[in-house]
Amino acid sequence: MPKMKSKRGAVKRFEVTGSGKIIRRKSRMRHKLTHKSSRVKRNLSMEVEVSPAVKNKIKRLILA
Repeated sequence: MPKMKSKRGAVKRFEVTGSGKIIRRKSRMRHKLTHKSSRVKRNLSMEVEVSPAVKNKIKRLILA
């Protein structure tokens, strides 16, 4: 039986840290940045941990 392949789109979007957390980027940071405040843009540029509700699903996509 062949090896399981990981979903390449998920691999590009998520990153696994050394401690096992899954990190993602926030959305709404691509365009229309002129009307957003500096505080909003700063908060959108930060990476956040994936919610526990979808953590196992994303792990299955990445580490298949």
